[in-house]
Amino acid sequence: MRWSDMDAYGHINNVQVLRLLEEARIHAFGAPGGTGAEGDQPPVAVFSSVNPGTQALVVEHRVRFVDTLDYRNIPVRIDVWVSALKPASFTLSYLILDPRTGVVCVKAETTLAFVDTNSGSIRRLSGEQKDALTPYAGESLFD
Repeated sequence: MRWSDMDAYGHINNVQVLRLLEEARIHAFGAPGGTGAEGDQPPVAVFSSVNPGTQALVVEHRVRFVDTLDYRNIPVRIDVWVSALKPASFTLSYLILDPRTGVVCVKAETTLAFVDTNSGSIRRLSGEQKDALTPYAGESLFD
């Protein structure tokens, strides 16, 4: 967490929560290909391994604020897993926990799809992508 993430009440601002989700997603599944992030590979290189001309785009975010996430000068804990695999999209679920107390502060989901940058059409998940994501499958937070 950064000092600038805090709102006037000492909580992490709701807008900054989406940035935390993005950072967790990139840490777990890789930075987009072609961004110069060829160093350390993530546990599952889903985003960094797409073909040129393909982008991973956010389709939807769902965020439920369960408790306040107070600013702490230590890293926040974010659990991330795959909660849905569909032919042309997948959903990641997240729990953001207070790093000191372990209390769940945020439950969230992000649905993503791969898009062809030339045509704008959605691409189906490849067999390799499904195989890479399946071991990280778990329950949805919002069903």
